[in-house]
Amino acid sequence: MKTLEHVSDTELIRSFQEGDTEAFEVLIYRYKDKIYSSILFFVKDNYLAEDLFQDVFIKIIDTLKNKRYTEEGKFLPWALRIAHNLCVDYFRKVKRTPAIKTSDNKDIFDVINIYEDGADQKIMQSQSHERVRMMLELLPEEQREIIVLRHYANLSFKEIAQITNCSINTALGRMRYGLINLRKMMADKQIAL
Repeated sequence: MKTLEHVSDTELIRSFQEGDTEAFEVLIYRYKDKIYSSILFFVKDNYLAEDLFQDVFIKIIDTLKNKRYTEEGKFLPWALRIAHNLCVDYFRKVKRTPAIKTSDNKDIFDVINIYEDGADQKIMQSQSHERVRMMLELLPEEQREIIVLRHYANLSFKEIAQITNCSINTALGRMRYGLINLRKMMADKQIAL
């Protein structure tokens, strides 16, 4: 392995495709920490991250062995994209409950933070999230589930239909009625805004 440590990713991939398993070991050693860390950051569960990490390298091995990898000199970004896609696929397969919690049991509203707000913005945002959460709780379960999967998990209606075992039209209808009901609640001031 010492002779291969300074070899480029492209050469290691080529060597691996020609049967040199030691070349792939060097690739794994070179990037394992970055790939594992990105998976762990996404799923926030050590055991799940380890399983997905193994799946990533199985997929990488399969792709390289079958010579379907297009060499662009960007092995790490490609591997990280595979890791991200497998994480997303995992969460799509798991039927999520409408009360969305992360794997470390935190509310999704507390985790979502695209940019840093001031203290006043954080308070207003927290209050808004609480009101939305309260209104969502008042919706029928089918409508609440569709809204959460669409707006918070960013799933397509096709994916939602598969997860909830209903047709796309049913999912669309539940979304429509759920949004109508939310608007009525806001208009009727059932929840103090």
